[in-house]
Amino acid sequence: MDELLLPVVYEGEELEFPVMMYPYGYTFRIEVKVGETVVIFEPDEEGSYRALADKAVNLDLLKAIADKLEKLKRAY
Repeated sequence: MDELLLPVVYEGEELEFPVMMYPYGYTFRIEVKVGETVVIFEPDEEGSYRALADKAVNLDLLKAIADKLEKLKRAY
């Protein structure tokens, strides 16, 4: 699959994160590379995104990424 760049404004700075989306069972996952850490965003039971990571990532940054994903989802 193609890798895209997700622009996110965080603390007044526009950052770009490499993103890949892929099917997962009956749903999908969005893989976002934050530095050297891969964070998986997947829809929860309420349709919001939850983040899964094997290393600590700034919680406010994860919220900013999830908010951007929500905005993109509503746009389509």
